Amino acid sequence: MDYRLNTADAARNESVRRAIGRLIPLMSSEGWRVAVALGAITLTSAMSLLTPLVISHVVDTYIVAGDYPGVLRWSAILLGFFLVTLGASYVQSRTMGSVGRRILFKLRNTLFEKLQSLPVAFFNQNRSGDLISRINNDTDKLNQFFAQALVQFLANAFMMAGAAIFLLTLDVRLGLAALVPAVLVLVVTRLIAPWVKRTSFRSLQTLGGLSGEIQESLQNFKVIVAFNRLDYFRAKFAAANQANYRASITAGVASNIFIPLYGLAAALGTATVIVYGIVLVRDDALSIGVLIAFMLYANTFYQPLRQLAAIWSSLQLALAGLDRVSEVLAMETDLPVVPSPPVASGALLAFEDVTFRYPGMATDVIRHASFELERGKTYAFIGPTGGGKTTTASLMARLYDPTSGRVLLEGRDIRAYDPAERTERIGFILQEPYLFTGTVRDNILYGNRAAAEWSDERLLARLRELGLTALLDRFGEGLDTKVVATGEGMSLGQKQLIAFIRAALRNPDLLILDEATANIDTVTEQLLQAILRQLPAHTTRVVIAHRLNTIESADEIFFVNAGEVVRAGSMEHAVEMLHAGARQS
Repeated sequence: MDYRLNTADAARNESVRRAIGRLIPLMSSEGWRVAVALGAITLTSAMSLLTPLVISHVVDTYIVAGDYPGVLRWSAILLGFFLVTLGASYVQSRTMGSVGRRILFKLRNTLFEKLQSLPVAFFNQNRSGDLISRINNDTDKLNQFFAQALVQFLANAFMMAGAAIFLLTLDVRLGLAALVPAVLVLVVTRLIAPWVKRTSFRSLQTLGGLSGEIQESLQNFKVIVAFNRLDYFRAKFAAANQANYRASITAGVASNIFIPLYGLAAALGTATVIVYGIVLVRDDALSIGVLIAFMLYANTFYQPLRQLAAIWSSLQLALAGLDRVSEVLAMETDLPVVPSPPVASGALLAFEDVTFRYPGMATDVIRHASFELERGKTYAFIGPTGGGKTTTASLMARLYDPTSGRVLLEGRDIRAYDPAERTERIGFILQEPYLFTGTVRDNILYGNRAAAEWSDERLLARLRELGLTALLDRFGEGLDTKVVATGEGMSLGQKQLIAFIRAALRNPDLLILDEATANIDTVTEQLLQAILRQLPAHTTRVVIAHRLNTIESADEIFFVNAGEVVRAGSMEHAVEMLHAGARQS
């Protein structure tokens, strides 16, 4: 299955209504808070829209008549309006701010859980830096929209709708004249909005690419320094940074293009009201107070329109971020749990006519492989580099599913096992063990639900039972030895020891060791071999190795090369096949 995320510049072309519709489901659990915010927005808008009517009434009724006590009374009423508006604005800002943070929290959790449900192939096909950018940057664009821009968007929409209604109610002719520039600018906005969104999408994509470049370069910085290729690091970073710079500049220009456009519409609308309004006043078709109200309503209509210019860019950026987040959330694993009745089998694990190829590859890595692994035995898989040994082991642990054929675990299709049950029964020591920042204790208990709550005393007792304390002694502070994810201060051999303890502590039915002794000294290797022999009688051991002394004690040897998995027979025959395979490769 192709898991590559979209890196094209294209983005969805949507109307505002449909765009907002895609964002609304994210607020489904925030119903009452959103209702409170909408109530506050409505109250704020109502107070703002009533203010010009009050001012018009005061001018025509009290100021013209010289009734200053009346002016003071209505001034006090207006002050009350302003105080109510202030309180409602605070409520809406505080409420939607908390809504935005909760949505951000839930969205990041959902996104991270989705990533955890996706198979290894997904991470092989996508850069981790870009995924980090989607979790951090893209979700933050959504948070900013919900916490700030959405409130302003709704408030301004209410204000504009109310102001337009009052303009048309007070005088249809002057109202229509005042709204003509707005209609023209909205048509232009609709035409150029897709371009604005595409530039925002491209800006986020290049930011993800920049994050990916930084992450990969820092992760491999030792190699860069060792080969003195800092120039290569600088060149790649400069290229990614330049691409992000150009995309950001374009996105900034596109996002800000609405500000002067909407400002021009506001100026034209205000000028129309003044010129046409003076004509109507001269002809006694309009009073001075109504003209003042018209100017205030025109300002009330066009001022939010100018603010929408900035909000629009935030909306486009949020939608571009939503596109990138939604793309990950829409991914489905190609490793589902499928029902499968058990079949009669005396083997612990069996391959039945298994063929496998990686996505995008033209050739099969494994072709029509069939073999069985019995309980309690040790099997060695040998072969030249790139022959398919690690792929075979990955299929055993269901890191991938076969392209055709099936893998059986205790007579059941391995796809029928729940991931938690499967990982409890299969221990896998990877070629490059990964550690997490914490302590040795944290790392050896990682993912071990049965031992998660054990005390140090019980854990040490269990390690003694398994003969693993000798390995633990290789760490200066034992279980409390500090570990960092980068591996600083710890050799690759020590990391493999932690991975070995982690796998053996699970007491698995199948233990797969993929070059698990490749980076440790001979004494430690002999100690591991002794521990392997002490594992429970039911544990089947699969050893993948290049060093022949590692496989001397194997009950059976398989040779893996050029897509074939065949029994090698004796140790001498295995050595001959290994040498022949090395010459061919």
